[in-house]
Amino acid sequence: MTPVSVAPDIAAMDFEDALAALEDIVRQLEGGKVRLEEAVGAYERGVRLKQHCEAKLREAKAKVDLITTGADGSLGTVSANIGADGSLGTVPANIK
Repeated sequence: MTPVSVAPDIAAMDFEDALAALEDIVRQLEGGKVRLEEAVGAYERGVRLKQHCEAKLREAKAKVDLITTGADGSLGTVSANIGADGSLGTVPANIK
């Protein structure tokens, strides 16, 4: 699927607001009372909202600390070294 640009109003939304807006669109479309052209526009906006929600979830996941296991079996945490592109940086050798 080709990435779709995010409208400025969507980009400013937090996860909960974007999810609520997406749920509203789904209800409208499922209701079947939206004119075809409006339905297409709502669908396109829904795609953008879905992508925004997915990005917000990736950001949240990246902030979670990694759980580590020491050589002696003890548990600890290490901050996830997340790059600007969302990729995981150096991972300590004891993380599986």
